[in-house]
Amino acid sequence: MAENTEAQGAAAADHGEGGGLVFHPLDQFIVEPLFGDGPIRWYTITNVTFWMAITVLCIVALLVWGTRGRAQVPSRSQSVAELAYGFVYKMVEDVSGKDGVKYFPYIFTLFLFIVFANFLGLIPTAFTTTSHIAVTAVLALAVFLTVTVLGFVLNGSKFLGLFWVSSAPLALRPILAIIELISYFVRPVSHSVRLAGNLMAGHAVIKVFAGFAAVATIAPISVLAITAIYGLEVLVAFIQAYVFTILTCVYLKDALHPSH
Repeated sequence: MAENTEAQGAAAADHGEGGGLVFHPLDQFIVEPLFGDGPIRWYTITNVTFWMAITVLCIVALLVWGTRGRAQVPSRSQSVAELAYGFVYKMVEDVSGKDGVKYFPYIFTLFLFIVFANFLGLIPTAFTTTSHIAVTAVLALAVFLTVTVLGFVLNGSKFLGLFWVSSAPLALRPILAIIELISYFVRPVSHSVRLAGNLMAGHAVIKVFAGFAAVATIAPISVLAITAIYGLEVLVAFIQAYVFTILTCVYLKDALHPSH
């Protein structure tokens, strides 16, 4: 992520004409061509696509190269891969049920992509791809369309029972159905904004405190604040991947068992 905690202080704080500090905490989220300064086309390699490619390579390295030995006494990389596998598998099984296990590869891929993208974004000078709504919206829309199509394919018109609250009084059911329908179509919005918003907010705060590190009188306090927030962001990076994944499991459960 561009909010590196070392060289960032000078970059984040410029002295304006009036002598005050000028912060640009959102500059780290600008999409730029990786080579040259020309306009960005659909085929242009940018800092976003570059770090997305690194994320994919890291996942491949963990699951293919890291587990190539398949030893009974696992190496560190194999242990991490096995822990991640078991963690997500149990999540899918507990939330979506036995029927949801067949969709485990898709959910596992989502989790690994998000968690790797989040953690790679904490590396100085890196770019957090999951801080962009364009990336998280694609992930959320993919989940939304998948579970919706799956719900109709497996249940037919019975899938609409998800919006009909049969336990409510008859007079309230149409109103509740409208509310449920709206909340259903809001899912991809909340699903994507939650992830991108949390990542963007945390990194922007780190950038602001890094800018204050250029002021000698408050530099020690600023460095302590950066350290604390950075530690919090490490936790947030995992939690947001977990939240996105468990919500995907909840939506999958709705598609598999709309009457529950």
